[in-house]
Amino acid sequence: MDEYCIGLNRQALFSDETSNFRIPEEPDTGDRTVLRFRTAKNDADTVYYVEEEKGLQARMIKVSSDGVFDYYEYVVVVGEKPRFYYFKIKKGEEICYYNRLGVVTEQPENYMFRITPGFHTPEWAKGAVMYQIFVDRFCQGNLDNDVCSREYVYIGRPVSRIEDWGQIPSAMDVGCFYGGDLQGVWDKLDYLQHLGVEVIYFNPLFVSPSNHKYDTQDYDHIDPHYGVIVKDGGDLVAEDACDNEHATRYQIRVASPENLNASDAFFAQFMEEVHRRGMKVIIDGVFNHCGSFNKWLDRELIYARQGKYEPGAYESEESPYRTFFKFYKENEWPYNSSYDGWWGHDTLPKLNYDSEALYEYILEIARKWVSPPYCVDGWRLDVAADLGNSSQMNHKFWHDFRKQVKEANPEAIILAEHYGDPRSWLEGDQWDTVMNYDAFMEPVTWFLTGMEKHSDEYNGGLYGDGKAFFQMMRYNMSHMQTPSLLVAMNQLSNHDHSRFLTRTNQMVGRTGTVGPEMASVNVKPAVMREAVMIQMTWPGAPTLYYGDEAGVCGWTDPDSRRTFPWGHEDFEMMDFHRYMIAIHKNLPALRRGSIKQLAADHQLIAYGRMYGSNKCAVAVNNGDYERQLELPVWEIGVVGHPIMRRLMFTYTDGYNAGIKEYEVKDGKVEVKLPPYSGILLSVGEKR
Repeated sequence: MDEYCIGLNRQALFSDETSNFRIPEEPDTGDRTVLRFRTAKNDADTVYYVEEEKGLQARMIKVSSDGVFDYYEYVVVVGEKPRFYYFKIKKGEEICYYNRLGVVTEQPENYMFRITPGFHTPEWAKGAVMYQIFVDRFCQGNLDNDVCSREYVYIGRPVSRIEDWGQIPSAMDVGCFYGGDLQGVWDKLDYLQHLGVEVIYFNPLFVSPSNHKYDTQDYDHIDPHYGVIVKDGGDLVAEDACDNEHATRYQIRVASPENLNASDAFFAQFMEEVHRRGMKVIIDGVFNHCGSFNKWLDRELIYARQGKYEPGAYESEESPYRTFFKFYKENEWPYNSSYDGWWGHDTLPKLNYDSEALYEYILEIARKWVSPPYCVDGWRLDVAADLGNSSQMNHKFWHDFRKQVKEANPEAIILAEHYGDPRSWLEGDQWDTVMNYDAFMEPVTWFLTGMEKHSDEYNGGLYGDGKAFFQMMRYNMSHMQTPSLLVAMNQLSNHDHSRFLTRTNQMVGRTGTVGPEMASVNVKPAVMREAVMIQMTWPGAPTLYYGDEAGVCGWTDPDSRRTFPWGHEDFEMMDFHRYMIAIHKNLPALRRGSIKQLAADHQLIAYGRMYGSNKCAVAVNNGDYERQLELPVWEIGVVGHPIMRRLMFTYTDGYNAGIKEYEVKDGKVEVKLPPYSGILLSVGEKR
């Protein structure tokens, strides 16, 4: 480390918002909180704690040293308002600053560290291994609840029951049903536990006419096609039917109290079994819009024909749900189709939160499902930034939503779908966190494949650019406080984008342009394993999309919604996931630790994680040539350890989970990385 003796050693400078450098990590009002900062030993003249807003610049006290570093501390008593701060480091005439972006020569206003009094995210969710299930395509457990072909008409045509589980989804897939259900998930809980899954995230479960169920028909009940049908009968529609006047079987199945109550009771039993196993469940809440089948609107007259429900707002101006929607024409009743649709889609009526009755109804739904007898462990919020007709209304609603959910179940997580800067929702009073597109899925995808997440674009400039990878990560991670970052949903694939394994073929395409078969042509499992290594070692909650671990390919929606290939799994890929999940779960540094960049180059990234005595180093060579690399593990505090243990090594032809020891010399570890490889080293882990 002699090369750092001239001038301030900037590689040694470090602090963050984890419990390594802030104690307590998530302080409450009145808490005495210790803030720590690290420099190279005997390097800095002075370190300052700075709060610009208060005009405060306080000298920090050096409290300890080890063989490599000095540690400085400053104590604050947390008040009622958020506190924004950064660090200033001085050596002779040299001055630099340290904030959420790391070492900077000037202090940008937007990237300060932040203490938000009382902002806590659930402990169980920090670094939790999650698993997303698109229910219709995961596993068929109950044949009696399957959607029948011609059971009803959806978007102008009768729906279809797909008899061949392995059939690839068609371009018009939304009305096609394969028969997956909650019983099928129950049947596979042993599989999920063996894989290492801790949390199941379900795409929507409530009554809905589509296979994706993002057009909710009834927020009060689990769809009997996923649950239990105890009352059946009625007729199917004709092959050329264009409406649901004669869809009496569907009307009975989804609107009969017997089926709805039985399905809710089944879900309560399912939740009891999941919790008995020590697992959690997050469900999908689609509260920006509903569906044209929704009982409040009832455009299909499903509920009107039952004779047991209040009239829908489409049918009658006197409907109790009239204010739940915005109608542009007041003289169109009965059958008023002039309502506001999300992005103009009349199948997706936008909910009107100017209605106090709707506002309170949705808040009651929010409480209901996280309360007994269901005790769901959290909500994933669909298109959450779009809700309401103004920014003010949106933030007010999510503030009230949080209050209701946390009162009912303090350990429930609130996780939103969001693209772009989420800061205004992550101030501690609304969402807990987000689906982590900007600070995980996109940078990983660009670096490893050069592909946009829908496979709609290839960018050779970002492909393999290690420096751009870290720049994107730092910038977007800085938009989240660490409590949010540690529970963020880190996915490689999901139901809205192409499968990551397909992106490794670096081909621009969709199922409608190049055909579904091309999704699995020239894919690179070695690159997929690199991605999984990053996923399981990056801050946040690594979230598998069902079937990724089994080698499923697919273009973007609907092709990414192929069925789980039971009996045809890629067992090598599955075992690799199982090994990496186990490593992730066993190492505190990977669940809760700080992260520090160690190296960045063309087709190369390396970084470290730190948590107490546990230190991990990860290096990924995404190039088609061998790399020799000296990892500066001293930067993550590997001090006084003669060896680090290799826990995983993946390369072009496979992977090796055998333990191998690497010598640490002068704070560095020399590793050889063959093409398309990744290595994980650790010290101080649990034995």
